[in-house]
Amino acid sequence: MTLLISMTAAIVSTMVWYFNYPKSKKACIGYLCFMYWGATIMWIGDAIIEYLDQGAEYFTPPIKDMVNDAFLGFSAVVLGLLIWLVIVLVKDPNRVLSRIVKSDEN
Repeated sequence: MTLLISMTAAIVSTMVWYFNYPKSKKACIGYLCFMYWGATIMWIGDAIIEYLDQGAEYFTPPIKDMVNDAFLGFSAVVLGLLIWLVIVLVKDPNRVLSRIVKSDEN
């Protein structure tokens, strides 16, 4: 489940980046893509190691493990979004925060 969730997030963020390139560059969507593709590569490595360890049992996990993996996958996606949000706020590509700070000073 973690692999499927992170791969879905990676594909969706890459599509957003690709089809809205000038705007997505300004919104730092590339960072989001790299984070999600990195997580996907990590989960692929984890899946390979688990398959080598468990064999065919890897494909029939108990429901409890699937729910835990789904929670972990969604947590990784949310953490990626939070990190991306911090990056966007720090870079402030539309100068929204700098205008708010300047208007508060006046």
